[in-house]
Amino acid sequence: MRVHRSGTTLAGAALAALALLLPLAGSAGAAQDPGGKPVRGSAYMGMGVIAHDGKGAKPSGGATALAVQTEGVDVSSHQGNVAWSTLWNSGVKWAYVKATEGTYYKNTYFAQQYNGSYNVGMIRGSYHFATPDTTTGAAQADYFVNNGGGWSKDGRTLPGVLDIEWNPYGATCYGKTQAGMVAWIRDFVNRYKYRTGRDAVIYTATSWWTQCTGNYSGFGSTNPLWVARYASTVGELPAGWPYYTMWQYTSSGPTVGDHNHFNGDLSRVQALANG
Repeated sequence: MRVHRSGTTLAGAALAALALLLPLAGSAGAAQDPGGKPVRGSAYMGMGVIAHDGKGAKPSGGATALAVQTEGVDVSSHQGNVAWSTLWNSGVKWAYVKATEGTYYKNTYFAQQYNGSYNVGMIRGSYHFATPDTTTGAAQADYFVNNGGGWSKDGRTLPGVLDIEWNPYGATCYGKTQAGMVAWIRDFVNRYKYRTGRDAVIYTATSWWTQCTGNYSGFGSTNPLWVARYASTVGELPAGWPYYTMWQYTSSGPTVGDHNHFNGDLSRVQALANG
């Protein structure tokens, strides 16, 4: 009987150790519920790009390109504590950090990521992952501003970003008509402008924008575009934007996966920060 109890204890200990290790093994991706869907709050910028638009070669990094593009990264809780000094030394000069999602989630690593990027010298800002099926655009803009999405004219803070893309939790367009989606986005950006004095950047992918807004062109004159496309060229842009301000071109960069080009040198990044 003593041997039996010892074996049971050892087996229990092994199972307990395995249970502790399993969450760590999945920490690089979105947490999933028992039905296989991502858990609310686990979304991050670009999580639907590869599944819907695919993944091609990265853009070339020739001297001409590097002279007019400034490297940046975007991070969320999936990256945990980020090695900001490593990124800075590799040439990354700006960063965006997920602050919020919906009106129910705040990034638990926000302080390390937002302050850490600033402390190594980067120009940084924050982004909000939109869930138009849960609350109004204005309510989500307020939640964002109240939890890390504000702006100050210190020369080092970029305007907030509305991350509007494929719904990881359900219907692609969040159950909205194209007109309804446009109205929701307008509600968000108008409220953000009212709260901060800045026009929010809109992050999206051309294919999603076309499907879910009818390729609406009305934001191009006010809201800078951050476009997602994992390929050697940026490709077609959503209607209304003659050029991109930022381009997320890969999810498999060194140190941090999501890498981006800013369309201009560092002085242009600073100009966006200064408003």
